[in-house]
Amino acid sequence: MRRTWANSPNVLRNDVHQILNGAKPGDIPFYQPTKFQPIINLKAVKALALTVPQSCIDRTDEMIE
Repeated sequence: MRRTWANSPNVLRNDVHQILNGAKPGDIPFYQPTKFQPIINLKAVKALALTVPQSCIDRTDEMIE
């Protein structure tokens, strides 16, 4: 399974399932996400009176208004 932040709940559920079925937590491999999806919440940015650099906006996959 490809590890991304989007499927983190599924990964966590799978790990908990393995532990509840008797696997030792130390035997479950630890994976780091391989893809990050930057999202900027413009409403929160305005509410906090923040300024987002243009370089961050350019890298953002999604803008929430």
